[in-house]
Amino acid sequence: MKENKEILFLENQLCFPLYATSRLTTKVYGPYLKELDLTYPQYLVLMVLWEEDGLSVNRISKRLHLETNTLTPLLKRLESKGLISRERSKADERSVEIKLQKAGWDIQVKALKIPAKIISTFQGADISVEELKQFQKTLFRLLNSMEAQMDS
Repeated sequence: MKENKEILFLENQLCFPLYATSRLTTKVYGPYLKELDLTYPQYLVLMVLWEEDGLSVNRISKRLHLETNTLTPLLKRLESKGLISRERSKADERSVEIKLQKAGWDIQVKALKIPAKIISTFQGADISVEELKQFQKTLFRLLNSMEAQMDS
């Protein structure tokens, strides 16, 4: 019976280290995003738009693995800050397109410094930059695999 209980120990779970690492990673970003007056989810939306501007709400939702009802309030806040605009698509009025405004592009210049600052927080740690990059690749493979399973 003892062996069966061990399957429920935290150290035997995949979900726990992913959850805890995600929470702490978001916390590491906090001070840098505060300087930009952004939350972490708002930052994610902007990163998607910096990569490809003029996306539909549905496309951003898929890229970020967020439900549209979670994304819509984020977009409204970004619009109220003057960083994006939300417009009905001329091709399909059911679709809303999100476009960066000048302020949204301007904030990108400041945000360019964030990745290096995040990497620098690991200096002196027991994990190398190369290990972090490999871990990121593994996480994306896991994400893609889970997404494919959920879609089937």
